[in-house]
Amino acid sequence: MNVMILSRLLRRTALSAAGLAMLAIPGAFAEDRPVVMTSKATADEIREFCTNIADAARDQRYLLQKKELEDLQKQVDLRIKTLEDRRSEYEDWLKRRNDFLKVAEDGLVEIYKKMPPDAAAAQLELIRPEVASAIVMKLAPRMSSLILSEMEAEKAAMLASIIASASDPNTSKDPS
Repeated sequence: MNVMILSRLLRRTALSAAGLAMLAIPGAFAEDRPVVMTSKATADEIREFCTNIADAARDQRYLLQKKELEDLQKQVDLRIKTLEDRRSEYEDWLKRRNDFLKVAEDGLVEIYKKMPPDAAAAQLELIRPEVASAIVMKLAPRMSSLILSEMEAEKAAMLASIIASASDPNTSKDPS
């Protein structure tokens, strides 16, 4: 029995507290409807009223503008971070591409340049595809096409794929 009375008392107290909280919130019951004048106000009274609320309205407007600027700053910071991430990816891609091209040193390229295409193709099929594609990439296009035409179709396609991905700026990350 006492529990029921205590429960009712707590419920009434909670409702009263909620009502007081609503009254404490500025503009909680504000509505957008036309102002109905109950008395005839003079121009001086209207001017005085507007002057009295101008500072509060200006402060509120400044607060809203400040919040908008802070939100815009967060968006700009996020975009800057995205651009920095992309720049980092591009630098990584460029480093890997340059390292890839260094694999085929000039001396080695000269050796393959002077070989008959069928002999060069047979040897390039046996070495690592990354090295073979780097060598083929450094050769003159005519020589490269002759060597690739002498290779097995699958190996030639793999080398062509590696060469294409090495020169594609959209491949920024190592797939492995």
